[in-house]
Amino acid sequence: MSVWTVLSSLLSVVIALGLVLGLAYVVLRMLRRWQDRFQGPSEDGERPIRFLRAMPLGQGERIVMIEVRGEVMLVGVTSGGISLLKTWPGGTGLAQELEAQS
Repeated sequence: MSVWTVLSSLLSVVIALGLVLGLAYVVLRMLRRWQDRFQGPSEDGERPIRFLRAMPLGQGERIVMIEVRGEVMLVGVTSGGISLLKTWPGGTGLAQELEAQS
């Protein structure tokens, strides 16, 4: 087996891998835009639900902080369901504080 045969085989594998990774990147970008289209802006120009923070508590449990139309909510997520733990009205500026920290 000559050196050129090995190099040409290696080059074809690298090119194929590059094509597959490029195609995966394009498909993921398209899926993200497609998903954003269904969760697009509301009447006031903002997204209806916005993820702020999450903290795992165990293997299947976590708490999640989200903003829904200006109201910040702390939600507990388990394998058995989702529970609302606390809410803050939209005028508290809690979401802006959390964004400034991250």
